[in-house]
Amino acid sequence: MKDGYQSLIAWQKAMVLAREVYVCVSMLPTQEKYGLSDQLRRAAVSIPSNIAEGSRRGSGKEFVHFLRIAHGSLAEIETQLLLARDLYPDVRIEDAMAVAQDVGGLLYALARKIG
Repeated sequence: MKDGYQSLIAWQKAMVLAREVYVCVSMLPTQEKYGLSDQLRRAAVSIPSNIAEGSRRGSGKEFVHFLRIAHGSLAEIETQLLLARDLYPDVRIEDAMAVAQDVGGLLYALARKIG
């Protein structure tokens, strides 16, 4: 049974996004292993991690702060996915971008609800 942050739809969707980003990264050439691939993975893991950490901080103000950090990581992912598509046209980013849009809306709504 899920409790705490795991019950938040924003966290659940952010986990889906992280998996989608890992799928996209797997399509990148090996030469990107320590470049774009690494940046994308870190930003993707950062979103659900910041939601989880913020939810455990004990105050709404701190939680909203961590949600804003997560939203910043989301902007990084969107930018990096667009760059990956421009550099490597065979990389399919559509699914990840669609989930990213959902996550953005959920982060915004959750921050408004809390703060």
